[in-house]
This record gives sequence, structure tokens and C-alpha cells, in this order.
Amino acid sequence: MDCFLGIDVGSVSSKIVAIGPEKELLFETYLRTHGGPIEALQTGFRQLQEKLPHARVLAVGTTGSGRHLAAAMVGADTIKNEITAHAVAARHVNPEVRTVIDIGGQDSKIIYLKDGVSRGFNMNSVCAAGTGSFLDHQATRLNIPIEKFGELALKSKNPVRIAGRCGVFAESDLISKQQMGYSKEDLIAGLCLALARNYLTNVARGRKIEPVVLFQGGVAANVGLRAAFETLLGLPVVVPPHFRVMGALGAALLARERWLKHGGTSKFRGVAAIATFRCTPRSFICNDCANSCEISELYVRGELVGRWGSRCGKWANLNLSSADREDQREHRLVLLRPGA
Repeated sequence: MDCFLGIDVGSVSSKIVAIGPEKELLFETYLRTHGGPIEALQTGFRQLQEKLPHARVLAVGTTGSGRHLAAAMVGADTIKNEITAHAVAARHVNPEVRTVIDIGGQDSKIIYLKDGVSRGFNMNSVCAAGTGSFLDHQATRLNIPIEKFGELALKSKNPVRIAGRCGVFAESDLISKQQMGYSKEDLIAGLCLALARNYLTNVARGRKIEPVVLFQGGVAANVGLRAAFETLLGLPVVVPPHFRVMGALGAALLARERWLKHGGTSKFRGVAAIATFRCTPRSFICNDCANSCEISELYVRGELVGRWGSRCGKWANLNLSSADREDQREHRLVLLRPGA
């Protein structure tokens, strides 16, 4: 079975998607990273091996904040940013899409499309109010399973007004309203409305939202937040069937597109190998210029397979050994010690 893989490594989750030659979805998995993206990806590849034991991977694409790590680990053929991947997936799901609302674990973004082409985007700044991690925290504090968060919001008859501009202020205001005796349903509904307002103000930044509107990312599972967006926008908001893995889907579609144009042999290391081999990350600071870049490396079975983070591109050459550099640094330190 021929297939194309897409991998999306985000701040709190890792996603893997496999599609067939006709773009049909063959496999998907969504895994909490828990601070270990390498382990999460290996778990995902074990699931892939079990579900599609005879798959022949023709090409692989990666995206997300951990796309470079994932690319080095698996041997990716294309690496794309989240905006491009999510826009491609949205266009695939609905060619008429004009606006993509994407809220993940620790970031939020909005993408504007016209005729299937991205025409602009915005991302949240430093505030994480409304993201998945913030909602997880509030659900834990209210002793409500995050899966039930949105359902309770829909039962509200009188949502309370909560300040949602900042995560700290939103939590403070929520606690204050809770102490006034409001029901959990009204508190949660008020929080969803506050977070939707915050998104439209700080991420969309007042720009007109045009239909068709797709809501994707892990937070799209919250039906209360979806209802809040529909209330504030006066428009239907569509949650696609595979909303949690849209970035990975986009990466798989981009890998397929590249393979159709250029063909060739994939750099993919193989499902079984990735599921079992040992990966070791390493980083160091390059002080050769004022940029002081933090260079990240990945070793597979002791062999350097990827390096990224250099602004000038100097360290793109994998034959340039950083280990020799560290030996030279230690030698200089010895020479500088008193009495050396």
C-alpha cells in the first residue's frame, strides 16, 4: 500500500497522518507530547506499523514548532511552517474556505484565504489566553473533565461576563465570579465568550471574518467555544472531521504534491526503524558572531542526522563537527586557568 506521511509536532501534542495516492485518509493519531516529542513520535510510528504493516511510504512532510526535529528524526522530504500546512489542509477539506480559526495547545492563529490561496495570517502574541493549555488548567481548577467543558457551556442560561484579554485576569475574574455563586455552566459559557472575544480582538485584530469559516486545532473539540464564535460572528463555524490533525494532513498533502512533481527516492528511514531506534538531542551556543545562535542537533544511533538554528547557515554542513568545537573550547579554558 503506497502512502504519504504528514507529521505535526506542536507544543503539547504530536500528530501523524497517512494518506493514499488519491488523498484518502488511511491513518491518523493524536498524542500528547508530555515534554517528550521523540517518545511521542515513536509511539505514533508503532501505532502506524500496527495499523498499516505493509505500507510503502513514498514521501514524508513535517510541520509545527518541532518540524525540524521531526524531519531529522524520520528523514523528511519536505518541511513547511504551520500556516502553509493548515491552509493546504483547509483548502483540501473545503475549497470554498475563506477563514481558518486555528487554536492549539499554546498558540492561536488565523489564516485568510482567497481562491484557495493564503492571503495573510495573524498569530497570538505573548498571551496564551484561550489556548488549549489555558483551558486545560481551568478545567482542572473547576474539577471538570476537559472533554465535558464545552457541553456544560451549552447548558448555560445566563453566561457571566468575564474579562478575557489576559489569561491572568481571566482566571482572576473567573474565581471572583465563582465566589459569587454562579453555576459552573454559566461560568464556563462566560469564559468561552470571553476567550472568543479575546481571539477576535488580539488575533483577528478586527479584520473582517468571511465565510466559509473553518475551526481547527485541538481546541475545536470544545463545542462551547465554537458556539461562542458563532454567536459573536453571526456566522456558521465549521469544524472539519479531522480537526485535531489538520496540520499533519497538510504536511502529508504537501509531501504528496512534491513527490508528484519531482519523484525520486524518499529519505524516509522506515516505520520499523523509527519506532525502535535511539535518538539523542543536543544543543550548543555558537559564539562566532554577535548572533550567538543556539544550534540544535539530533543523533540517531550515535550518528549526527540533523542540525538547525544557525542564522548564517554555517552549521548546515553536517560534516562540520561540533564535538571538535567543544574540545577546542575546553582546551582554551584549560589554557586560561591560573598556573596552566
